[in-house]
Amino acid sequence: MNPVAGKLLTTSHAVVQAVVKQLEDSGISRSDIVIWDRREMQLHETGFTEDNYPGIAIRGTEQQDKDGGFFDKDGILYGEKNIDKNWFYWADVNGEYDEYTLPYMVNGGKESYFTKIITQEVDKIINIPILKNAGTTVTCCMKNLAYGSISNTGRLHKQLWSETTAQVCAFPPLRDKVVLNIVDGLKGCFDGGPAANPQFLTNYKTILLGSDPVAVDRIAYDIVLKKRMEEGVQKKESPNGTKFMELASGYGLGEATPSKITLENIEIKA
Repeated sequence: MNPVAGKLLTTSHAVVQAVVKQLEDSGISRSDIVIWDRREMQLHETGFTEDNYPGIAIRGTEQQDKDGGFFDKDGILYGEKNIDKNWFYWADVNGEYDEYTLPYMVNGGKESYFTKIITQEVDKIINIPILKNAGTTVTCCMKNLAYGSISNTGRLHKQLWSETTAQVCAFPPLRDKVVLNIVDGLKGCFDGGPAANPQFLTNYKTILLGSDPVAVDRIAYDIVLKKRMEEGVQKKESPNGTKFMELASGYGLGEATPSKITLENIEIKA
């Protein structure tokens, strides 16, 4: 899921419920389904709860207790118990955080640990991001997977955004388990992303589906770029707009060249 922008712009429950129904119709039990993202409290805030999804586990790496605390009775972060120290993304940028920020990062240093949700709990992943911009690029399939799956991400945004987005998705827990990407473009944004600023929200009235996260992101990028130019927030394409896709394609994760992507359009009339 992608609940980071709150109720105003979260992964649509209509889309998620449709996915759950089709999984059940395929013979998969609700007890074998996990709805997850990086922060469990954000999932709860946006309606991904046991009450709304009975029988389905709602999980997040970073957690709070019922009193809003991040630490257990022994003073250990709940998130610390949810990261897998055997799987990590190393980058030569040190994460240093204050007391307020650390619980949202889980750890500092130069290692970003993968969540146990993907290394130990799930066998297959259906990725359901939102059609959103991130500056002059997009935060869709690959960004949702990469930054939603590891700890200590604050250090990686400014200097290594494109590299992290591509490289984390090349690790086996993501590369080998993601079977489908469904970009929720019923409502998205064209500026201010990944946050939800009302003046930049738009009804794209689109859902993108594909097994190749690079190709899906490339199509998403074209949609968002067109909207940004129509709205006058961007005059021309940024040279770095497709950098993470090109890196990912070089790692064998998918196709970033539009002419090599097969796009099938299905129009549903109301």
